[in-house]
Amino acid sequence: MVELHRAGDVFVATMNDDENRFNPTSVAAWNTVLDEVEAAAAQPDAQCALVTTGSGKFFSNGIDLEWLGAAFHDPEIADPMAMVADMQRMWARVMSLPVPTIAAVNGHAFAGGAMFALAHDHVLMREDRGFWCVNELLLKMRFTPGMQALLSGRLPSQTARKAILTAHRFNGPEALAGGIADALHDEGALLPAAIELAQTLSPTAHKTLNILKEDLFSNALACLRSSAAPDAF
Repeated sequence: MVELHRAGDVFVATMNDDENRFNPTSVAAWNTVLDEVEAAAAQPDAQCALVTTGSGKFFSNGIDLEWLGAAFHDPEIADPMAMVADMQRMWARVMSLPVPTIAAVNGHAFAGGAMFALAHDHVLMREDRGFWCVNELLLKMRFTPGMQALLSGRLPSQTARKAILTAHRFNGPEALAGGIADALHDEGALLPAAIELAQTLSPTAHKTLNILKEDLFSNALACLRSSAAPDAF
């Protein structure tokens, strides 16, 4: 579901489940990964960073809507939307980690996958393939308060407006121009570039980095961490 290995001081987490969607199993796997990264960061004089990427044609295709739809008809699942709340709290963990984080967006990042990328400090994308898109408009779904706060807190206002109100599919160059991506690379160079950037930034891993992120994204983090399960979309 999520494979984790180290390259020097860099943890590399790879989603490898076809469309890399979020459901209870994948959210739990991500929390296990983050436990390990946080434990490493807590060591004296730690130098570490996290790179996140996907496999195949997707970085992540967002919430597992098939699971969510079935969950509403499963009497053993009391509150299907609790999974969405758990997912958002996992995003908040990524967004506030005391280590540098880089999303290496290897392919399509849609809806929750697009927002997950924004939970990282830096976003690198392929220049030749893959779209970043929040397509809730086309799905006739609303954003939760946490999702809205994440988009508003991480994107320039014009980009957020275009993304939310038109469901525009941003290719690599458009994402770079719109402030979604920080850099573009071809397929073979993407992950090495992300690891190199992470290695360069790994000495900044410290509780102070966590504090700075908490201050910078205070509203988004508060909304993402809300203990109440969001209303249905």
